[in-house]
This record gives sequence, structure tokens and C-alpha cells, in this order.
Amino acid sequence: MLLLVVCALLGYLLGSIPFGLVLTRMAGLGDIRQIGSGNIGATNVLRTGNKPLALATLLLDSGKGAIAALLAFLWAGPAFLGLEAAVLAAGGAMLGHSFPVWLGFKGGKGVATALGVLLAVCWPVGLLACLTWVVMAALFRISSLSALTALGLSPLTGWYFGGPLVAGLCLFIAVLVFIRHEANIRRLLKGEEPRIGAAKKAAS
Repeated sequence: MLLLVVCALLGYLLGSIPFGLVLTRMAGLGDIRQIGSGNIGATNVLRTGNKPLALATLLLDSGKGAIAALLAFLWAGPAFLGLEAAVLAAGGAMLGHSFPVWLGFKGGKGVATALGVLLAVCWPVGLLACLTWVVMAALFRISSLSALTALGLSPLTGWYFGGPLVAGLCLFIAVLVFIRHEANIRRLLKGEEPRIGAAKKAAS
């Protein structure tokens, strides 16, 4: 039990590293929280016009979730306990990214981190989520819709490929991401959500 708690806490600490904020400040672009939607994730970093920086944020936010889950799995061992540890670390990473203690619990929306943890915990589920995002983005050019669709379907693929434990993680991730996208969902219902690449000065 102590091992599982430690894995969850370490996952939270890894997930709480605000790479988008750190990278934009290092690049001399100021505080990303004062740009665009104010979010610290890759989509908002892209609004700075710096595509390499946005890509780096995407990879690092995905990587921190994947590393948290993989380290927990290796530490706990490849038995069922290892999967439990990985799932808890993954959940911790999601909470850390969304509610980082260092930023007053105001973090990102968790999409990149979610894809990273799913690839680490059960790669077929993560791969299908990534492919779903790509297809939806190509069809509709709306990042939030692509993310919500990809992660909304993940509990089903999680159950099929990973069983109830993985499906439970997928459901937790989907609920968290949907909550964090509340404003985006309202705009989607109104037909006001901006498309990928469209200029947008502010979004809530």
C-alpha cells in the first residue's frame, strides 16, 4: 500500500512540472498564462507562433506522464501490482498537470499528458487515442473536439485491450479532461470553438 501511495505522489510531482511555462519563459516569450487562453499546454504555446516550442511542450508533457507510469511499473515489478502502481502514477501525473501545487493548482487541460500515460500503461489504447485525435483533427480542424473524442472513446478501448483496471484509468482521464474542457464544450455547442491554426487573441 505504501508503495502505491508513493507511486501516486511521484506521479503527481512529475506531472506538475509546467513545461509550457518554463519553455516560454526560457525563450523570452514571457508568461504563457498571459497569452491566448492562459493555459500552460502545447495548444496555447502554439499561439505564440513558435511551432518548435509548442512541439517541445507537447513531447515533454506527454513524456512526463509516460515516464511516471513506466517508472512506477518498473519499481513495483511486472506483476499485477506493477500495473496498479503504473495506473496510480498515471492518475497522479494527470492531477499534477491539471492542478500543479506550484501554480496555485491552475494547470493545463491534460491532453498531451493523457496520451503519454495511455501509451505507457497500455500502448494499443494510447495508439488508438492518438490516431483518433489525428483523424478528427484532419476532418474538423478543432483541437478540443479531437481530444474529447479520442479520450471519450478510450474507456471502451481500455476495457478491450487492458481490462477493468485500464478502463478505470481511461474513465478517470476522460472525466478529468472533459471537466477541464468545460469552456471549450460550451463553445463547441455554440459553434464558436476556434479551428487549428486560426488566430485567437483570448479564450477562457
